[in-house]
Amino acid sequence: QVQLVESGGGLVQPGGSLKLSCAASGFSFSTFAMTWYRQAPGKERELVASITSSGKHTKYVESVEGRFAVSRDNDMDTLYLQMNDLRPEDTALYYCGRRQFGSGYWSGHNDYWGQGTQVTVSS
Repeated sequence: QVQLVESGGGLVQPGGSLKLSCAASGFSFSTFAMTWYRQAPGKERELVASITSSGKHTKYVESVEGRFAVSRDNDMDTLYLQMNDLRPEDTALYYCGRRQFGSGYWSGHNDYWGQGTQVTVSS
């Protein structure tokens, strides 16, 4: 049974940092590309970052480029999102997701999702 469990969200002041984690189980983690999405109230879910199965390649939405970094530990079956210089517009529910096997790591589709972790950036 595939499970993705996010953690690490919280309330942070503008300019602060958070590191999200996504613990994966029930599948061969190192075989799949992984993604981070976010959804703010009243907005559509947005792809924030993706990483290939090996971790060699990453890609980001322009609004977080240079501030966020996605990484993975294939020995620990865990996906990470380091978020620096956070802004109020980064406030959202953040989801990790597994890319469908064979699907493009940026342009593809997810077949499994976590339940999300809330990130709130406010003074």
